[in-house]
Amino acid sequence: MPRLPRLDAGHGLERFRQQLANVDALPQLCVLGVVSGLLTGALMVGFRSLLELGGLWLLPGGSPEAFEALPPALRSLMPLAAVALIGLWMWATPATGRQIGVVHVIDRLAYHQGRFPLRNWLTQWVVGLVSVVGGLSAGREGPAIHLGAAASSGLGQRLRLPHNSLRVLVACGTAAGIAASFNTPIAGVIFAMEVVMMEYTIIGFMPVILASTMGAVVAQLVYGPDPAIGVPDLHLNSLLDLPWIIVSALAIGLLAGLFVRVSRLGPRLEGLPMALRFLLAGGVVAAVAWWYPQVQGMGYDTLQATLSGSVAVDVLLAVAVGKLLLTAGTVACGIPVSIIGPVLVVGGAAGALCGLAGQWLLPIEASDPALYAMLGMAAMMGAVLQAPLAALMALLELTHNPNIILPGMLAVVVSCLTARQLCRCGGFFISVTRQGLHPLQQPLMQALSRVSVPAVMERRLVRTQRMVSREKARALLESEPVWVLIERSSDDKPVLALKAADLARWLTEQAAEEEKRAAEEEESDVPAEEAATEGVGEEKPVRKRKLKEKVRDKAREKTRDKEEAPPVDLLEIPGVRLELAPIGLQATLSEAFNKLNDSMLDALYVEHGHRPKQKRISGIITRGAIERFYRVED
Repeated sequence: MPRLPRLDAGHGLERFRQQLANVDALPQLCVLGVVSGLLTGALMVGFRSLLELGGLWLLPGGSPEAFEALPPALRSLMPLAAVALIGLWMWATPATGRQIGVVHVIDRLAYHQGRFPLRNWLTQWVVGLVSVVGGLSAGREGPAIHLGAAASSGLGQRLRLPHNSLRVLVACGTAAGIAASFNTPIAGVIFAMEVVMMEYTIIGFMPVILASTMGAVVAQLVYGPDPAIGVPDLHLNSLLDLPWIIVSALAIGLLAGLFVRVSRLGPRLEGLPMALRFLLAGGVVAAVAWWYPQVQGMGYDTLQATLSGSVAVDVLLAVAVGKLLLTAGTVACGIPVSIIGPVLVVGGAAGALCGLAGQWLLPIEASDPALYAMLGMAAMMGAVLQAPLAALMALLELTHNPNIILPGMLAVVVSCLTARQLCRCGGFFISVTRQGLHPLQQPLMQALSRVSVPAVMERRLVRTQRMVSREKARALLESEPVWVLIERSSDDKPVLALKAADLARWLTEQAAEEEKRAAEEEESDVPAEEAATEGVGEEKPVRKRKLKEKVRDKAREKTRDKEEAPPVDLLEIPGVRLELAPIGLQATLSEAFNKLNDSMLDALYVEHGHRPKQKRISGIITRGAIERFYRVED
């Protein structure tokens, strides 16, 4: 049984943890946001440096995207070598250590309170670097998000912070990763809140904004202030473009639906051996890369050329259709590559094709195909991720042109609706639902996840053995506890909690009954004593006084005998008793709520400490306390 805590209120870190447990710990969360942003920015600089080092080693010119400069045979062999290396790593890694990327981040946030395994983090480094430098159709944004979120959460775990703060740290790492990758801090914030956290709160926004800002600052110190993709000055020539923009967004929405559906063919391919699936993915990329190397890697150089209008139509078709199917097929074959960068490139190519078609239809009034390419990027990103705000913010920050927002809003909404309604596709990263909602989309669980159990638990308690004397029972109530924890004789029996008020009432009733019984015995004993001493030569008043003293002495002897009687069984006292199960001090209210439901109990005792024999009990949290908190917050 864990011991009761002896907290040092003056300890800075312990006090910081207690403050973070509350829903209004905004200053403390902002401090964590700054630290998370700096940490993630540094990690992203390291990841990009390793990509550049790989480019210096393997590719002409030192660019990690210069696959076009390689001989066809060599650039076709690279994807096969990449899938072989990734396959060897995956084969040596347990199944639980193979999940990486944004899907893994959302899964850990929804079901594991934002705690990340180290093995998956290492796998992300290997797969992220090999897939990009090795010529698969992959991006660097997924690794940035996973590496930043896991590192930020790991910092919180190292400091043993409450789990509600780990959720915010995950969002901070996500935003900083996007900001450091694209130099788009606003898009990073919206992506973290819209795609990963799936909620918008002031408490969540402020630390995430700080983290995204710090991540962008670190990246700008190394790579300069320019965005990842250079965009020309673009504007809408005429409102006559709007109908064609709608048609273009409709086509891009269908492509997005195709991407999501192909990527979800994974369960149908699970019957094939992993080696065969990996060989299939690498072989198809190798075959297409022989003629069109633009489908390899991140594709930002191809996107840059698309925006400048220097890409041939056949290359645009190969990128719009080929890179889309190659990226989705690689994911379906079980290789967890990042899809955000390729999705932007595919959207840019598809938008440019629509722009060229628009110029053929309206040669005078049509806008530049580069404008359609930018709109296609936002439309494809918004439709695949079902994240319209993140796509619009990325469009605004990449172009630095607010005039593009009006057609951008139209394109993003139409493409999102097309993918969602016509293709019946939800967000790419949301694959598990419960009653139509992902766990992170359930309002009750969102509210309970923002607070840790120390903010709600009842700390006034005492612990005791099952059998106690009445004197010990009265001593337990001197500190005015709310609950009395009853220790059991063995660990396999559940811990019980007795309402202290019920124990106090029982002791009062017992004391009243004993006094009443003693008074009745006193009245019955006085006549008998008087009869026995009648005629003895003492005055009657003196005899009466002595007889009363004798009766009181007998009453005291009876009371003393009762105190020395067998102890009181606290399990037999009438009153409210609850069976308890343990939960950690760092847990959130959502964890406590789920554990109460799973164990079919009405209360938990909160323990902290790392060693099993040295754990301490900090308090008790009941189902009623959680429900009262939710009603007050609601």
